[in-house]
Amino acid sequence: MPTPAVILDRSRLQANCERMAQRAAHAGVSLRPHLKTAKSAEVARIATAGQTGGITVSTLAELAYFFDAGFRDMTYAVGIVPSKLPAIARFIEQGARINVVLDSVRAADEIAGHAGAPIPVLIEIDCGGHRAGVAPESSELIDIAERIASAPGLRLEGVLTHAGHSYHAADAAARGEIAIAERDAALRAAERIRGAGMSCPTVSIGSTPTALTDISLDGVTEIRPGVYVFFDLSQARLGVCGVDDIAVSVLATVIGHHREAGHLLVDAGALALSKDISANEYDPQVGYGLVCDIDGQPVEGLHVADVHQEHGFVRSAAGDLPFDRFPVGTQLRILPNHACMTVAPYREYHVLDAGSARLTKWSKTYGW
Repeated sequence: MPTPAVILDRSRLQANCERMAQRAAHAGVSLRPHLKTAKSAEVARIATAGQTGGITVSTLAELAYFFDAGFRDMTYAVGIVPSKLPAIARFIEQGARINVVLDSVRAADEIAGHAGAPIPVLIEIDCGGHRAGVAPESSELIDIAERIASAPGLRLEGVLTHAGHSYHAADAAARGEIAIAERDAALRAAERIRGAGMSCPTVSIGSTPTALTDISLDGVTEIRPGVYVFFDLSQARLGVCGVDDIAVSVLATVIGHHREAGHLLVDAGALALSKDISANEYDPQVGYGLVCDIDGQPVEGLHVADVHQEHGFVRSAAGDLPFDRFPVGTQLRILPNHACMTVAPYREYHVLDAGSARLTKWSKTYGW
């Protein structure tokens, strides 16, 4: 197979999706998976099996791709701006239900009054990550809600938050604390909106690390995790999953030996693997990805220590590099630090089915 390419293990994908579906069912909430990770209709169908069918997206390209694949209930979970509204309005006119997100009165003013059916709006709440959102106790929260509720062309749907900072939790206890803060921030914001006399039917939360805690989600209506469908080294080192749960790997070919420098060269570099090194926060021997043999079994100590655009430098943390074991032309599989970043530029998945000698191809979207 030409390399680099993404290999997707279907059995691991299925198990990961079932795990999250069971968590949602046990908590009594809907699961609206964030498909920015997989960007694939085939993955989306597995992730939404037994659910309401709602999904989350982050780009207009994803929105168009999933609409064409038959998905009609989507949350566009990036702050809305006027330039993106015409495309969203067109999909609504064709029968889609699309929630948009904003976190200021000004943003509400900029999209208010558009022609067509009312667009449901979720107010983004800052639960501690400080990327975006309004604080749940802020006076601005009620101002935003009132502006949406009174604006022609808009409908106040509820609140949404995301604990992205859970990716830096020191341990399981810290993840639990962040999960509680995420939940409570959304519930408090919804309570204040309702106390001001407005409707707030949707309370939406959820990163993968917080969704997979066992806290009560009473009062929450839905969770929106994403990377759980594949998992990755960051989630494994965080303790959310095991390395054996990681469903995607990058197939790469050994293209050279540099014995003096002590590295193998592979044809998967910065573009094929991404330059995300998030798992190094917990394990500096991960580098840009852990190296596995062609069957997906990790090779002890082998990791991608450095990358150029199209070159990866494989070194050993366990001692001498076994050059003779991996002659030029050998194909290896590399587990990613952050699956979302790694798979994003690829045009398709090569899907490995247990018991099958053939790989099948699944479509995906890319770009914006």
